[in-house]
Amino acid sequence: MGPRWKGKDAEAKAFAEPMSGIVYALQSSLHTSECKGSISGCRVLFEANTEQSELLDRACFGQVIMTSQNDTHWYEFTLQEAFYLCYTLKCLKIVGGDGVVKPYENLWHFMISKVEKFPEYFKAYAHLRMKNWLVRSGSQYGVDYVAYRHHPALVHSDYAVLVLSEINGISSGRLKLWSDLYGTIRLCGGVAKTLLVLHVLGISKDNSPVCLENYEIEPRIISRWIPEKTREKKTDSKICSEAKTHT
Repeated sequence: MGPRWKGKDAEAKAFAEPMSGIVYALQSSLHTSECKGSISGCRVLFEANTEQSELLDRACFGQVIMTSQNDTHWYEFTLQEAFYLCYTLKCLKIVGGDGVVKPYENLWHFMISKVEKFPEYFKAYAHLRMKNWLVRSGSQYGVDYVAYRHHPALVHSDYAVLVLSEINGISSGRLKLWSDLYGTIRLCGGVAKTLLVLHVLGISKDNSPVCLENYEIEPRIISRWIPEKTREKKTDSKICSEAKTHT
């Protein structure tokens, strides 16, 4: 299934502005300004200036929070987005309720306290982001993420992503039943997306995000086998030739 661009000029626009360049510009802007985000429940809030707001929108990080102040741009990051900006891109510092910047280890513990499977979800998120895919929540499709090859305004998402993990040889219980697998594939097909399963291997209960370096991602694309599309098709000339041979 190829990319489904939105409009005849969408592909050209995406080619002219590669996502790697947009993310690099965002990283530079945030790093130069020594930006900080503040923890609020299971989200991280961030106040952006006009330039940063434009770059965040183009790179698809966070959700805009509408306020009555026209010159203020507030964003709400998911835990994965915030940790990616903080730990991977190193362009955002995150402070707690006391206003003190949290070290990576403390932040790691906080993330896991909010989402038990944060390590594997983050590893999958970072894996896609580092390959310049835009990653958004896939809850409306019954999956963990959806992945776009460029901005959603230009193209539909290509993949519906499920994250599976294995700890001490024991895999998570997702997709173990044939009915679950079949239903997920049918749902993805109905919304024109390919099911991408990311198996996160090497999970360990570590106290530091350094353990992420030991995790491995095993990607698998799962799709329905449709006999009509794989059956050999004979051309009219070949059929006529075979008919003459047998007469």
